Amino acid sequence: MSTFEMKDTFYLNGKPFQIISGSIHYFRIVPEYWRDRLEKLKGLGMNTVETYIPWNMHEPEKGRFVFDGMCDVAEFVRLAGELGLYVILRPSPYICAEWEFGGLPGWLLAGDEVRLRVSDSAFMDHVRDYYKVLLPLLRPLQITEGGNVILMQVENEYGYFGNDRKYMEQMRDLLRTGGITVPLITSDGPTDESMEGGKVEGALPTGNFGSHTRERFGIMKKHVEGGPLMCAEFWVGWFDHWGNGGHMKGNLEQSAADLAEMLDTGHVNVYMFIGGTNFGFMNGSNYYDELTPDVTSYDYDAVLTEAGDFTEKYEVYKKIIGKHTTVPPVKLSTDIVKKAYGNVTVREKVGLFQALGDISMPVCNSYTQSMERLGQSYGYILYESEIANERRLEKIRLHRANDRANVFLGEKRLLNLYDRELLQEWELEADAEPGECLRILVENMGRVNFGPRMEEQRKGIDGCVQINGHMHHGWRQYCLPLDNLDRLDYTRGYEEGLPAFYRFELWVEEKGDTFLELPGWGKGCVFVNGFNIGRYWEIGPQKRLYIPAPLLRQGQNEIIVFETEGKSSGRISFCDEPDIG
Repeated sequence: MSTFEMKDTFYLNGKPFQIISGSIHYFRIVPEYWRDRLEKLKGLGMNTVETYIPWNMHEPEKGRFVFDGMCDVAEFVRLAGELGLYVILRPSPYICAEWEFGGLPGWLLAGDEVRLRVSDSAFMDHVRDYYKVLLPLLRPLQITEGGNVILMQVENEYGYFGNDRKYMEQMRDLLRTGGITVPLITSDGPTDESMEGGKVEGALPTGNFGSHTRERFGIMKKHVEGGPLMCAEFWVGWFDHWGNGGHMKGNLEQSAADLAEMLDTGHVNVYMFIGGTNFGFMNGSNYYDELTPDVTSYDYDAVLTEAGDFTEKYEVYKKIIGKHTTVPPVKLSTDIVKKAYGNVTVREKVGLFQALGDISMPVCNSYTQSMERLGQSYGYILYESEIANERRLEKIRLHRANDRANVFLGEKRLLNLYDRELLQEWELEADAEPGECLRILVENMGRVNFGPRMEEQRKGIDGCVQINGHMHHGWRQYCLPLDNLDRLDYTRGYEEGLPAFYRFELWVEEKGDTFLELPGWGKGCVFVNGFNIGRYWEIGPQKRLYIPAPLLRQGQNEIIVFETEGKSSGRISFCDEPDIG
């Protein structure tokens, strides 16, 4: 049986071993392309691949676990092993990763009792239930059990979040009692305060940073107690958020110099080797001065592009890595082509308000409730109520509402509120007929994935709706996770300028990767043969959505666009190159 140990450095079977790793998130890449991405990682000279494990993907509902398809983490690890690669797993309940809620499941917010990432019994009970299912899957993958997993992470950047020592000890003990025997690590920002807050006895502290290697490693030396120095996340690029003005890019010359210094001094995991895609509603958000939801693409200016193409960075890094190890020749086994299928015009369309009865059942209540309290985690939610006493709407305010609300009276759009606008009272000039329908469509733009605002992430309207200064009661609430669009009846009717579904057909002779552009559209999300490929928004920077070839069928394909702003050109375009800003 193989061994992997931490002393002054890492030792594999008793011999010094330098970790040269790259991050690939299996849950951001279709499984058919895992081998291709791993082969390219090996071809760079890397010997290890690192991945987070997102709790919200593996337990989307309390007690319902998913470990197949894009969630088959065990298969991803085994595939890496077939290629002779070692694996670092980061199964911490919290992963950050610019991922929805930092990987925590939205259903944790269904009640008031759970405090996140502390030694709170309610939170830890949920973690234990999850680990009872997860760890038996990971245990046989360890190098100590004949597998190829060499390290596991206890928690992620905890020193940035808190300093509950008991919590960190509980997280470590869960791994050990669950049969995890490989060495453990923590990873934190390379400051004394952060590393002190995130460390726990029995785990090697590692650092996450993107520059100033010598300075960062100098700080870390005080915390590793003679152990190896490792940058667990060497940030080689950055992520984009909607409206940021253009695709974020790293400084290649500087990152190359930092990588060379890391390899001269210690160990590295390049974050990201390939970023991949925030499919579905899984993008995260940050909140400092304002809400900044991440775009669908997680290209990250990584070593490979979102679609797996080589970059200049790949060749520069390969030369640096080649000075420290033998770079093996790797023959790529997956034939990947790109296709421009051209323009397609809409075949059918139906309004959201007309289609409600087909895709959602109302939950009636006197007051509004958040998505989570209604058993929903992602997507949209619609609140409907009839106007009773008011003859004129003069003021409206939504209390404890997140993230983006479209307000309608009858067939008229009154307001579009986003982020801090939801905190204010808004003046209106709208005449109302008795019994006229007030509708509020709220979108979860992606829960915050970093910092104390994570406990304030209920989506929809968790408080009340005030009209003309008084609370309005009597609501029908329609959960819209949009996971059942096969039920849509396109004969129900349609009104121009209102939220609607648009159905397209794409005939494909030869499957290839393609990039969907939506010229003249406003905001929404897109489904390809029932698979949610992510969000679009006219404000950019991302202008095209990546569609991997395995999501397409040879022959007829169905594309459904859900547009919330009432903007539609009636056509979409399929291109053979990306446009991420």
